[in-house]
Formats: sequence, structure tokens, C-alpha cells
Amino acid sequence: MDLSQKTVENVEFMIETIKEKLRVLNLGAIKPSHFDEEMYEELKEIYEMVLRKNSFSPNEMQALVEELGNLRKK
Repeated sequence: MDLSQKTVENVEFMIETIKEKLRVLNLGAIKPSHFDEEMYEELKEIYEMVLRKNSFSPNEMQALVEELGNLRKK
């Protein structure tokens, strides 16, 4: 997958990967349709950071979910 391209498919892939890695309980709370290409670089940074870590503290998880919430379409 070429994540250098700002596509809807890449947004979907990154969101789904983040949800799996964080083990998000409320899967409906974070949907790929909530994001667009305008926030692509910020989303990619979160995605890359999530991939680098093996585990997350509750505070880290909360901060990541809040940051994803800040990136949602207005």
C-alpha cells in the first residue's frame, strides 16, 4: 500500500489499522468516513506512531482518540 497518496482508500486503511491496534471498543465511534484528505498528513503521523508502539497506557489511548476526534470533518 502506497500511503504517500492522499486517497480515501488510504484513509480507510489507516483508520482500520489504528482501530485494530488500539483495540477500540466502540468501533462505530471512529469511522473512515469521518475523515477526509485535508487532514491526511496528521492522520498519517498518528498511524505511524501507533504502528511503532506495542502497547498503550490508558492515558495514551485517550489522547490518541481525542486527537482523532480533533481531525474529524467539521
